[in-house]
Amino acid sequence: MKTNNDGLLFTVEPLPPRMLLVRGHGGGTDLTGTVFERGEEPPSYKGTPDADAPYVWVCDSFYAVESGGSPIEVDGEEIRIAFESPMPRGFETKKQAVEAAKEHVVTQFVRIGVDSDTVDVEVESAEPTA
Repeated sequence: MKTNNDGLLFTVEPLPPRMLLVRGHGGGTDLTGTVFERGEEPPSYKGTPDADAPYVWVCDSFYAVESGGSPIEVDGEEIRIAFESPMPRGFETKKQAVEAAKEHVVTQFVRIGVDSDTVDVEVESAEPTA
């Protein structure tokens, strides 16, 4: 219980945890990953490191390949990409997690030939999962 300036008692309910969506846009395509905050349950994978950390970043990793993979259009040209298994990474602070997430997103675009200076990254809160 807390009191306000008028001496009235009130309670403070904690806000529900919210996932943070980190989206990158570049080369005519986009990529979204998720920072799971305290209280959110990140997906778990066999051998997942750092899944018990207060903040967990999860996002695909991919790279350009000559053959095989999946086709996507980048800067008006079709290329093929291969995906690596998502590897959650844990962080002690929200700031660390968000900075690492932004860097990861930009790196994925660079890996498929998009100039890092042209990648826009945004962070937004998502509704908690039920």
